[in-house]
Amino acid sequence: MTDLSTPAPPASAAPEPGGVQRTFLEVDGMTCAACVGRVERKLAKVDGVRAVVNLATRTATVEHPAEVTVRQLTDTVEAAGYSATPKSPNPRRAILAEERERRDVLRRLIVSLVLFVPAADLSIVLATIPSTRFTGWQWVLLALSLPVVTWGAWPLHKRALQGARHGAATMDTLVSVGITAATAWSVVTVLTPGRQRPDPHGFWNAVLQSDPIYLEVAMGVTVFVLAGRYFEASARAKAASALRELATRGAREVSVLVRDGSELRIPVGELREEQLFVVRPGETIATDGTVESGSAFIDNSAMTGESRPVPAGPGNRVVGGTVCQDGRLTVRATAVGEDTTFAAMLRLVEDAQATKARMQRLADRVSAVFVPCVFAIATLTFVGWLIGSGSIDHAVKAAIAVLVIACPCALGLATPVAFMVASGRGAQLGVYVRGHRALEATETVDTVVFDKTGTVTTGVLSVAVVSVAPGFTEDAVLRLAGAVENASEHAVARAVVARAGADLPAVEDFRAVPGLGASGVVGGATVRVGSPRFVAPGALGGAVAAAAESGRTVAVVEVDGAVAAVLEVADTIKPDAAAAIARLHAAGIRTVLLTGDNAAAAAKVAALVGIDDVRADVLPDGKVAAVRELQASGRKVAMVGDGVNDGPALAAADLGLAMGTGTDVAQSAADVVLMREELSAVPDALGLARATLKTIKTNLVWAFGYNVAAIPVAVAGLLNPLVGAAAMAFSSFFVVWNSLRLRKFGTRP
Repeated sequence: MTDLSTPAPPASAAPEPGGVQRTFLEVDGMTCAACVGRVERKLAKVDGVRAVVNLATRTATVEHPAEVTVRQLTDTVEAAGYSATPKSPNPRRAILAEERERRDVLRRLIVSLVLFVPAADLSIVLATIPSTRFTGWQWVLLALSLPVVTWGAWPLHKRALQGARHGAATMDTLVSVGITAATAWSVVTVLTPGRQRPDPHGFWNAVLQSDPIYLEVAMGVTVFVLAGRYFEASARAKAASALRELATRGAREVSVLVRDGSELRIPVGELREEQLFVVRPGETIATDGTVESGSAFIDNSAMTGESRPVPAGPGNRVVGGTVCQDGRLTVRATAVGEDTTFAAMLRLVEDAQATKARMQRLADRVSAVFVPCVFAIATLTFVGWLIGSGSIDHAVKAAIAVLVIACPCALGLATPVAFMVASGRGAQLGVYVRGHRALEATETVDTVVFDKTGTVTTGVLSVAVVSVAPGFTEDAVLRLAGAVENASEHAVARAVVARAGADLPAVEDFRAVPGLGASGVVGGATVRVGSPRFVAPGALGGAVAAAAESGRTVAVVEVDGAVAAVLEVADTIKPDAAAAIARLHAAGIRTVLLTGDNAAAAAKVAALVGIDDVRADVLPDGKVAAVRELQASGRKVAMVGDGVNDGPALAAADLGLAMGTGTDVAQSAADVVLMREELSAVPDALGLARATLKTIKTNLVWAFGYNVAAIPVAVAGLLNPLVGAAAMAFSSFFVVWNSLRLRKFGTRP
């Protein structure tokens, strides 16, 4: 692993409006949802502090007033019985810490397993064939077990003691008490002559009923819990691997051009905006910028998931974290550090994981009271069996089984692990979901509304025909129109500028009217450029009608109140648009094309891609009205767009999806950002979100159902604690394994 050149969110981000800061803390010692709830409650008691804790990533996202220091936050977490440190912008430290923890668990697991196997075999043989019992056999079992239940289980005991000092009861408390109780009762049995059963009771009875000596049970519980922890840690690393791969793709150094034309190699963190830097074949582009000279094919897979390289040349925008495959580029930096697209996408993932789904909030509330309830049930079980059977051995066994089987670790992992895996897979596919709200909204979406230009079409427009009014020349009109449109972000504007050429005159008093056009003063002349609704075509109405019949977009140019020209702009439908629409229809989702373009152009595009419902000549506020009209009819609407005029509609929709190639306004208003240009990103995003929700529900049903079904069995005395420990470990393993299946989403066999 290499260091992250474009850092993840720092320990304390820049103050937000109102003096609120956001701090990320790495919290160690959490093992279940009860731990999460305790940390959140402790932090919430600090004035003005709001916190969300993620068990899977072991990260606390804390919003707090500027006067609350990071030291106060870490002290608060430590007062809850856990350790906390500011999250490092360098992921390598967290990776190494997790690796050390995983190696420690593995070491304890191996030693415990080596001692447990002969102890378990010996216990079964001695229980089923009493004649094999030799003098001092109890002491042999005790010698084999003590290293396991002390050193092997020490992390569990340590965390249980830390929690006890702060009045907290967690999963580790349940396990530690179970191991301690089994060991203590076994020691009492060993030291009390005549308490061992001399009668044979067969193999299955030995397994199901157990002897009064529970040393193999204490060892088995330790082994199974350690095994569960190890596989859980390994699975967490796999779940986060996609995000770490994304995070570590940034460049570490960059070659900047100095005044004399030579190159100087500096750390990428020292790069500043407007500096020129050089990218050679095979190098990672250090930051966002504009190509000044050179040409090359760029591998954008780190950001978009697309394996197909795209060409880049002078004037083209490039994104940090992508790779120059061939050629040499000179790039002018337009954004550095936290302002880059790369950093913004990482923040999206971090922010998404800092939110909680409705289902996870329910699970957390249950877990907050679950552990104390388990202790109460175990106590009542012990008392009930002691009174009912008169056998303290049966009472101890049943109580230990309740403690071990009821550990709620699977409940705490059910949602965060699934979302962590989905976030990583989404990043690989170029799909960035802002949080659980967006995730939950996809479940009910039944209608997807598409903007046309830049969404269903490529948005790379070109001026195909120029019809000039008498008294004007094509070159003069294009220069005036290009000067005005040079200040606009719209795709039609870029096409006009491209046709007008370089060295355009300056524009004054520029004004843009979203969805209609733009105006300005160029060389003393008042110029207006826009749709026929913005500028009446007058005598050139025939050219407008002809363009509409051919499905082309029209821009009318007016100079000092006189119609000067009609520009016919052609667009290209995205190659995968029809297939993407077909996938949505196959999933039972209705599609709508919503555009400010003319009806003929919209109808032609809709017919080619398979969209039946077309709404054309729609202004930006009309797009919002159209979305709300669909919602009023009972539809759950997802809106897909990329322009400034799509922002209000994206915000109004139940789910907003912004194309990553679009404007900042569109991306900030959306719930999901699609970094791929292909329209197939839309069904991929909806499909991944729905698969994630399905996985979370399966996890929660298993976690809840497992405890609901297992506790009564343990209370009834029908469950050997050893079997309970194995079942508890399997429960966590199942939840993690089920979540890891999301890594395969979208892959082809």
